[in-house]
Amino acid sequence: MKLIEKQVANKLLRVKAVKLQPRNPFTWASGWKSPIYCDNRKTLSYPQIRTYIKTQIARLILENYPDVEVIAGVATGAIAQAALVADELGLPLIYVRPTPKDHGLENLIEGDLRPRQKVVVIEDLISTGGSSLKAVEAIRNDGSEVLGMIAIFSYNFPVAEEKFRAAKVKLTTLSNYNAVLAEALATNYITEDDMETLNQWRMDPSAWQGE
Repeated sequence: MKLIEKQVANKLLRVKAVKLQPRNPFTWASGWKSPIYCDNRKTLSYPQIRTYIKTQIARLILENYPDVEVIAGVATGAIAQAALVADELGLPLIYVRPTPKDHGLENLIEGDLRPRQKVVVIEDLISTGGSSLKAVEAIRNDGSEVLGMIAIFSYNFPVAEEKFRAAKVKLTTLSNYNAVLAEALATNYITEDDMETLNQWRMDPSAWQGE
């Protein structure tokens, strides 16, 4: 898995799906200042990378969840990737909205999910884990079983790891924050000084205000 983490990190950095700007930090929707920004939807524009990610997720599902019956995507970022994986595996696809639709059938889950089906959830990015686990809760409340979740990238925040443990959800990611930093340093994308700043942010991201 370490080789996969490195390879995915390299691909995310190469197409700027992950950007590192320690000296010119981003502002997240939460208001946090951050030296890193991740938008894995960019990978969809690169067929070779898109196929690589799809293949690796499908492989993990076959190895770890051979009884899977349905693939679920978390809206909106993971819908396209989940559709690619479902097609690769020849399985039904559903996706879970962050909130119920405000008209029509007012669905929270889109697609045909039957009680007691075994589901693997696909997510593009794990930050604090809240929205991802809401999707798990929706599927469980609908009467189905979540076997686990697979994401492209995780910031490895302890708060997310604790939330997943508490919810009893196994999380597997193709790559993560530490792997991206290691690859960025190895390819001279960042310097040792940048690395120190990035590690400081990782220790307390909500309080970090930049240099």
